[in-house]
Amino acid sequence: MKILAIGAHPDDIEVGCAGNLLKYAQAGCRHDIYLLVMSNGARGGEEEVRRQEQERSAALLGAKDLIWGGYDDTELTPHMNRMVSDIEVLIRKIRPDFIFVNCGNDTHQDHRSLSKAAVSATRYVKNVLFYEVPTTVNFTPLVFVDIKDTLPKKIDALLAHRSQVMKTNIEGLTITDVATSTAVFRGIQGRVQYAEGFVPLRLFVNM
Repeated sequence: MKILAIGAHPDDIEVGCAGNLLKYAQAGCRHDIYLLVMSNGARGGEEEVRRQEQERSAALLGAKDLIWGGYDDTELTPHMNRMVSDIEVLIRKIRPDFIFVNCGNDTHQDHRSLSKAAVSATRYVKNVLFYEVPTTVNFTPLVFVDIKDTLPKKIDALLAHRSQVMKTNIEGLTITDVATSTAVFRGIQGRVQYAEGFVPLRLFVNM
């Protein structure tokens, strides 16, 4: 199976769905994981540093390929049509079975714009799910994935983004604190210890 995870910035994917991606990676050669990071993340740190951090994290996630969208941080909105086209081209090339992407209910303009572009670009993909990050609002997941076994490695992937660990805008909380707390809360909702939650745009279940 082929899985494509799309994030507006370096570390979005890790926050939102790394635990789930690691479950696929642990299954070995049966699954191929692709990461598409739309922007350089330069508003949150030095561009080259963020690129290197994302490359280290991608290796920890077992990604087959890391693709860069090439857009400037905070500048996705003016390029909606181009983003739709770029994602469509990649989908035709990879032919993913599952796509995970930022949720549109978000206070960050890049997350909103990417999500909107993905809705159009993924219209012929059977399984498309939105994930949450700390700026996501009004997020009510209907799909839960137990990440008890992969949470430690998810934390490692987040720590690979060293420049971002303290940038939560919440005094005294690191991004790993936020990720762990979120996993506990979604776990309570899903009736497990730790979980990631997703809102499906489409989800096919084989009965």
